Parts: sequence; C-alpha cells; structure tokens
Amino acid sequence: MPPKSRIRWAALPLGLAAVAVLAGCSPTELHGFLPGFVEDGTPATNQTDMVAGLWVNSWLVLLGVGVITWGLMLWAMIAYRRRKGQTGLPVQMRYNMPIEIFYTVVPLILVIGLFAFTARDQTILETQTEDPDVSIIAIGKQWAWDFQYNGDAEDGSDAVWSMGIQAQYDGAGNVDESQLPTLYMPVDQTVQIQLESRDVIHSFWIIDFLYKKDMYIGKENFWSFTPTREGTYAGKCAELCGEYHSAMLFNVKVVSADEYESYLASLRAEGQTGNINDQYDRLSNLPGTGSTEGDD
Repeated sequence: MPPKSRIRWAALPLGLAAVAVLAGCSPTELHGFLPGFVEDGTPATNQTDMVAGLWVNSWLVLLGVGVITWGLMLWAMIAYRRRKGQTGLPVQMRYNMPIEIFYTVVPLILVIGLFAFTARDQTILETQTEDPDVSIIAIGKQWAWDFQYNGDAEDGSDAVWSMGIQAQYDGAGNVDESQLPTLYMPVDQTVQIQLESRDVIHSFWIIDFLYKKDMYIGKENFWSFTPTREGTYAGKCAELCGEYHSAMLFNVKVVSADEYESYLASLRAEGQTGNINDQYDRLSNLPGTGSTEGDD
C-alpha cells in the first residue's frame, strides 16, 4: 500500500474517535468549563456563546502550536543526540532560510488571526442598543451597589431604585444572601446598563455572563445585552477598591417580564421613586450618616 494511502487509513479512525469523544462532551465541557452554561446548552446571555467560542478556540490553536513545538523539540533531542564514541559539538549551521521564514511568518499569522477575531467580537460586545427594552443604572460605591430602573419619562421622574449594603457575614463567615443587593432584569429582553461610580474605580462583573466592565468617577460606561435564561447569578466588583472589596457582592435575578414588573411595582409602593442620586445625596448629608449606607 502506498505511504499516502496508509496515512489516510490511519487518519480515518483517529478522526472518528475525535468525533465520538466530542459528541460525548457536555455543553460545559465544550465551552471549556467556563461559567454561564447549563446541561441543556442554554447560555446565560446572547453574548455568552461568542465569548466562550473565542476563549476555547484560542486555547485550541495555542495547544496545537504547543504540541507541534514540543514534538519538534523532542525529535531534535532524539535525532541529534550524542552517539557513542562521538566527542565535541555537532556541526553548527549559521542559518537555514526556509526555517527562519517559517518561524517568522507562522507566528505573525497567528497573532494577526487572534487579533482579528478578538477585534471582531469586541466590536460586537461594545455595540450599544439604541432603543433597549430595559434601561438600568448600576452605581458602584465603597462597598456596595445601587440600582436604578429607568422608566419612559426623559426626566427620570418615573424611575425606581434600590440601595444596597455590603455583604454581611454570620458567625461562621458565610455571606447572608438575603441582604445582598439584587439586580433584576427580564428574560429575553434587551437590557442596557449604565455603569457609574460614586468614589473610586470599581468593576461590574456578572460571572456567568462572561463580561465585566470598569466604572469610573465622572465617566459613564454602557453594556448592552439580552439575558436568555432565567435564574439567579452571582456578581461582584472585579477591581481592588479598598478595605472591604471582597464584600462588594451582589446578585442578579433574571425573571419573567411579569415578575420584573411586579418587582418594580414593589419598589414604587415603598416610595423608592425618582432619581436615586437625589435620594443618596439627601441621606449622605444627614447628621451622623456616612457617605455610603454600606460603610462599616
């Protein structure tokens, strides 16, 4: 049998074996064990699949480069090892133009390719929705979170809000989940979050959404996406922001549209309406109060 035919016959079972192995992988394994995926394959947002794809494919390419490099190193160590009876150094080559062109061009192609795919996905991630179904302001503060749900009025008069405190711990050091600030959003509706800071640099990170963005004083950042799976997700500050940075936690509840509207109605019934900054400034100026409700 010609050598090429033998190679083809050898590659066939290897290909079939690879297909069988990949077919048996769960969605979590196929997405590189990243958070944001469940066994039925439903991602947490409309962007989660894209982020995971860029991550996993980049690692596959890098793993391929590593395998080839390790293989060539091993081959060189075996093929050019010192044999019995040999002394001194082997014959040295000053240059090999084809090889030098190869190891210059191939890394350049890899870098350009990774940059192109990253730039493409980043452009999609950073494109903001002009007319979102839901508009929310998330405000970071040392060391908690405030959330304002904007209504339809341009002056924000029909907005509702909630103010959070930093994570509270019990005697065993466990976080009291019931006291964490909670951000609500409706499933399958476009959401735009405006990110602000009251004091220092913070970073808004919903872990399962595979995205985080910094928050600065005097600068508004935005994030547009669509949550696609109901559930409760963990969030935290991803930028070291002071003594109680580790306690700057929050939860995200992705719920049905009816439950979302019911939650907004409950805030309205409690009188938590209007511009949250007006209320925050009023509270912070009261005698005996600090600038943040969550301060210790």
